[in-house]
Amino acid sequence: MSPPRAESLLVAELAAEAERYDDVISQIKTIATQFDGRLTNDERNLLSIAYKNKTNTLRNSWRIVDTLEKMQASRTAPGTSTRQLTLIRQQRKKIERELANVCKDIVKLLEKQLLPAARQGEERVFYSKMKGDYYRYLAEFAHEVEREWYADESLNAYKHAYRHAMSTLESVHPTRLGLALNFAVFYHDVRKSPERACHLAKSAFDDAVMSLDSESADASMAQTIRDSLQILQLLRDDLVLWSKEIQ
Repeated sequence: MSPPRAESLLVAELAAEAERYDDVISQIKTIATQFDGRLTNDERNLLSIAYKNKTNTLRNSWRIVDTLEKMQASRTAPGTSTRQLTLIRQQRKKIERELANVCKDIVKLLEKQLLPAARQGEERVFYSKMKGDYYRYLAEFAHEVEREWYADESLNAYKHAYRHAMSTLESVHPTRLGLALNFAVFYHDVRKSPERACHLAKSAFDDAVMSLDSESADASMAQTIRDSLQILQLLRDDLVLWSKEIQ
């Protein structure tokens, strides 16, 4: 017999406080299975935070080991390999396997349960953005053919999310702005196109600022505006950096 929904949510919240993210994921997966992929905002946010923390830790580890591998390789004669370099490469590949497993796990959950049950509007945009994010992470460290496939899957997910966001969410909505930010990062980091990244980021930034300046931005939207302003600051920071790259 499955535990009551409130009980699973409580355990997930406790696990998040204790930074036991595997337990968070396990509890939210139980809820998703019980209720045919329909999660509340609290449950959805817990799931998102858990996977984000797991992947952030692994991505940071991968970057450190990858940098150390390149440093060691630069000190090694061409065509040769030291024991130290071999061990570093083994560790990098181990991290890659762990990271790939986590990313594929959330993508499978999204494709099989969460997206099919998602309501039109913000929920569908949120899940489609997540799908784009985790395929992007896979593309970051994959090799050759796999990288292109993951990049294409990420692009398709972002495009679907963005089209839906444009037709269902206000330009100042935090989920739409967060999507624009991550989609722009995709163009910069994966497609290596700062021009496309700048175009997308500037368009989202300008539309949101225009909306904030309009009469519709009243006191009832205070929390939404605060969240949006934080993302707008990130968009502006990236625009400054990417514009310098283009110049």
